[in-house]
Amino acid sequence: MARLVVRAADGATRRVTGLLGASPTAGRERISEAELRDLVAANTLLDADERRIIDEVLVAGARMVREVMVPRTEVVFLPAGLPVAEAQRLVRTGPHTRYPVVDGTHDDVVGLVHLRDVLLRPEPERPVAVGELTREVKRLPGSKRVLAALTEMRREGHHLAVVVDEYGGTAGIVTCEDLVEELVGEIHDEEHGPPGEDGPAGLPAVVDGRLNLADFAERTGVPLPAGPYETVGGFVMAALGRLPVAGDEVPVAVDPADVADPTDPEGWLLRVLALDGRRVSRLVVSVARLPEPRREVSGPLPPVPARPAGPS
Repeated sequence: MARLVVRAADGATRRVTGLLGASPTAGRERISEAELRDLVAANTLLDADERRIIDEVLVAGARMVREVMVPRTEVVFLPAGLPVAEAQRLVRTGPHTRYPVVDGTHDDVVGLVHLRDVLLRPEPERPVAVGELTREVKRLPGSKRVLAALTEMRREGHHLAVVVDEYGGTAGIVTCEDLVEELVGEIHDEEHGPPGEDGPAGLPAVVDGRLNLADFAERTGVPLPAGPYETVGGFVMAALGRLPVAGDEVPVAVDPADVADPTDPEGWLLRVLALDGRRVSRLVVSVARLPEPRREVSGPLPPVPARPAGPS
């Protein structure tokens, strides 16, 4: 699947530049993404579907690895000194096939082990630790582009990479499947459930706090402002200015210039449903409308009944 996506993206670029009389190899560094978009928009030989595919690949491929990675708080690490017998019990109950191996802290990743390295091996004559079974692990900077990362991992034969932040620490992991899904959409299998479960949701909707801003907007139709965060949970934390608790609510305003229909919402409300440690794990998104203005009564007012006289 990764090979097909990379070839399709590369082929689309060659076709667009070829149709316009440009060489796909000569002066490639002088063709920016904006210029390529202009070439696609000006060309009349591409149909609507081809234009859409090229645009989606350009948009998704330009995103950074840190936006699609699994954060380190969600990664299952295996200590290098863990006996294989104990590791077998752990991986049998887990949903993953590859596990990063650390020697000390999560920033000291020494390799990875595959599920079959731990389970499908002859009985050793002596106790064996997980660190003795590790394979080489790929490392990628969090600022690397998605399409470039997929091309590099496919070329070198890596299915999982450790994402490194600007300080040299472990930010998370990313797999080829994560990168391919970013380019072509969600890949559904027996683990993900039937297609359509993760499609655009009507409001109110319950979403995962780990959704990045682009996926959140695509799924709910609610655009969140950019800031020093990459997930909807990060937006909630930044808006609150503190660690969130269950029940916290954060309003999201709508730019009045974007409201073309009187029935459009005046804003949305994000409410924290559940936490996983200190992280927002689930929240509900609902429409927030301003109270309707009071209606003016036209015509003469109805007579007010006289109050019966009472004792003074």
